[in-house]
Amino acid sequence: MDLGISGRKAIVCASSRGLGKACATALAQAGCAVTINGRTRESLDEAQADILAASGRMVQIVQADINTAEGRAKLLAACPDADILVNNNDGPPPGKFMDWEEADFLAAINANMLAATFMIKGVLPGMRARRFGRIVNITSAMVKSPRLRMGLSTASRTALTALCKALSVDCAADNVTINNMLPERFDTGRQVFMAKKIMAEDGIDYEAARKKITDTIAARRFGRPEEFGDTCAFLCSVQAGFISGQSLQLDGGSYPGLF
Repeated sequence: MDLGISGRKAIVCASSRGLGKACATALAQAGCAVTINGRTRESLDEAQADILAASGRMVQIVQADINTAEGRAKLLAACPDADILVNNNDGPPPGKFMDWEEADFLAAINANMLAATFMIKGVLPGMRARRFGRIVNITSAMVKSPRLRMGLSTASRTALTALCKALSVDCAADNVTINNMLPERFDTGRQVFMAKKIMAEDGIDYEAARKKITDTIAARRFGRPEEFGDTCAFLCSVQAGFISGQSLQLDGGSYPGLF
């Protein structure tokens, strides 16, 4: 399917690895001029080479920390007329409610709510003026299925979801869509981290820890990053122009609710 976005300019935050990289790859394959972002040059160089091999397109690199105003300004300056913005960032680790201090909550809100909010502020006026924009926030399944040990992530990402729901109504008439992708259990470095945490807590080996995770998924497997990236590219397509304000579960069918 031709997604109708060849030549469009895209910023993908935190895209040197994992789901961000998968989204950048899919957008490059769709013909977009993609700007990728990360904190270390080495990881960005590796991602650039991988995306070139997968898509035949050279992406622009911006080394910057989007948790800072300076980092966001640098990224926006590198692609000032973005048609597509994919917000992504590292999430806070799991923990215990009674252990979290004010600084922990503020750090989570800054990384998983405010960073995306200010990136949207940076691109939205241009998108509305050009009457085309696609904004996708990579959040978490915990937004709709809260679990206390992931409370820092749940609280901060749900705040972003609520703000963007209101914003999506305001900008829909200008052909600007805002949607959220809610992943759970994709086979990325995050799941390596989670498996090692289970190994330490339960005294089991790595494969047993991974099985303990996949046993919680209805599909009984991890999601593939390319499945996630292709879904993101579709949400950015011309065909998806009538989809906005939605939070799409990508969890192997695990969510038990209706809505």
